Amino acid sequence: MTTYKSLALRGIGAGLVAGVASALVQLLVTEIPIRAALAVEEAREPAAGEGHSHGEEELVSRGAQVVGGMLGVIIVGIAVGLVFATAYALSKRWFVDRTPFSRSLALGAAVFGAVALLPWLKYPANPPAVGDPETVNYRTALYLGVVVAGLVIVWGASWLAERLQAQSQPVRVTAVLLAVVAAVAVVLLAFPAPPDTIPADMPVAVLWQFRLSSLAQLATLYVGLGVVFGLLIDPAARRTKAAAKAAVA
Repeated sequence: MTTYKSLALRGIGAGLVAGVASALVQLLVTEIPIRAALAVEEAREPAAGEGHSHGEEELVSRGAQVVGGMLGVIIVGIAVGLVFATAYALSKRWFVDRTPFSRSLALGAAVFGAVALLPWLKYPANPPAVGDPETVNYRTALYLGVVVAGLVIVWGASWLAERLQAQSQPVRVTAVLLAVVAAVAVVLLAFPAPPDTIPADMPVAVLWQFRLSSLAQLATLYVGLGVVFGLLIDPAARRTKAAAKAAVA
């Protein structure tokens, strides 16, 4: 049978591939609105009468920040891949009627919905020059709260689907979808509004380009992880089944 070690190694490999892909999205797509937002932030200094430049920019160039950010995304991808492999191993009983690839893809989509899409709907990412530094801890707590709520929704949906195994697939899918929609609505209504306002000098196009590109970057990481992991585990599962049948014969 497929061991946890083999799943973990495939998870790390899938996380590496997905992390590299997400880092490339960050470089080629997300970096564009970031630079535009930084230009807005820099333009405020003369208007505010500040006679100094950003110390961080003097110590670390923007190019070094970009490279460091990409490396960070890749490292996160590897770590998430290991966690993903563990979650896949634990979720087998919920998707017994699916192939390994479809199971991995469904898990990747569920993780994306819980830890990326749901928080994005309530607290969409903002580029530099948006957000009060004094509210960063509060904003982080709100964001993490929505992530936890999203993970609870995913767990609840899988639990409900398991309890409705005796029902037909249309009934089971409809019940789970209605429960998920209701739970998402409760989360979006229960959590407070974002604490920061959007400055008047921030172009709407830059703001939404950053928000959408950030969401695309997360989708590349999590959904890409589900796809790559599924491609890695599916052939392994078929070989295991073939070997087992040959041993019995």
